[in-house]
Amino acid sequence: MDTSTATTETAAPGARQRRLPLLDVLRGVAIVGTLGTNIWLFTGSGSEGALLTGNPIDGGGPWIERAVMFATNGKFISMLTLMFGVGLAIQFRSAANRGRRWPGRYHWRALFLFVEGTVHFALVFAFDVLMGYAVTAIVVAWLLTRSERAQRAVMWTALGLHAAAMSLLTLAMAAAPASDPDPGTVAEIDAIYASGSWLDQVEFRLDNLLLFRLEPVLASGMMLFLFLLGVRLFRAGAFGDDARGRAVRARMLAWGLGLGIPLNLAMGLGPEYLSLAERYVTAPLMAFGYIGLTGWIIDHARKGPVMTGLERLGRSALSGYVLQNLLASVLCYGWGLGLAAKYGDSAAFTVALWLAISLVLVVGAGLWLRRFPAGPAEMLQKRLIH
Repeated sequence: MDTSTATTETAAPGARQRRLPLLDVLRGVAIVGTLGTNIWLFTGSGSEGALLTGNPIDGGGPWIERAVMFATNGKFISMLTLMFGVGLAIQFRSAANRGRRWPGRYHWRALFLFVEGTVHFALVFAFDVLMGYAVTAIVVAWLLTRSERAQRAVMWTALGLHAAAMSLLTLAMAAAPASDPDPGTVAEIDAIYASGSWLDQVEFRLDNLLLFRLEPVLASGMMLFLFLLGVRLFRAGAFGDDARGRAVRARMLAWGLGLGIPLNLAMGLGPEYLSLAERYVTAPLMAFGYIGLTGWIIDHARKGPVMTGLERLGRSALSGYVLQNLLASVLCYGWGLGLAAKYGDSAAFTVALWLAISLVLVVGAGLWLRRFPAGPAEMLQKRLIH
């Protein structure tokens, strides 16, 4: 996700900057793909609270659920994280071209993102990513003022520490004895989402704040690595509409999917204790490949309504991310239409709901941007900061 304007590098300070459509499409794809993972939380028993009774996203169940989870789980959130790093690189280059001090006012952007993430977490969705992005963005914004060598050292150190942490956690999960959740606790959590009020859910999230905010801490090394990888890809010309960009994306497609698909299959078909490794270690490889695949499609396909819609959704990615979770909450939870309690056992319903909300996001973004220059969250950010 990125809250800035996507532009190319300019030849000289003050030169007119041009949007890179591929970046907007990638952000739109990442938003829709992230919902493809989260939608199973909204329709599943206990929703977010399943974290207290078992793995909330394990890819089990009918084949359709396994297929969707294989394609989405961890992949698009990794893409979203990487694209945020690209956005930072763009803003850094723009500031340099205009002779502005860096990070300058960017800290205020990060603070806005953290506050918005905090509100989003408390009021809408326990597994918010914006708070973690805001903290990581501050670190990376400072790193961009350091040498390339320092940035590479931090990038690969972060990856190494992350891999070590995931290995230790996987070993701990493998060694831990199996245990069944308390039936009373399961029933209580189910009731909060199936028939409880909106305030009941807010209170539940706040009561379990530390547990629900554990994921950004566990994934901090991965986020730092992907942010810096996004910076390097942008500087390498990976998103350019030229031969250089197409060559880089072709390598991303080949290596990302060539390694990512078999590794993710091995993790997904293996024991349950490999779920962390799948989401936080092998999934980013497929995200890398997805970027290359999306670029290949854009390079070889005619621009139609789907591509245009995804591009416009990418231009309002922050608004789209919040809106998709708000819509899913209204449709699924007991204080809204309560569809999860009625149809949540059907994997086909969950997939249909994912596609329906995605369609609303894509069409809605197009209609909104016909009248306004940016999404509502992006406009609010600009008004408060500038």
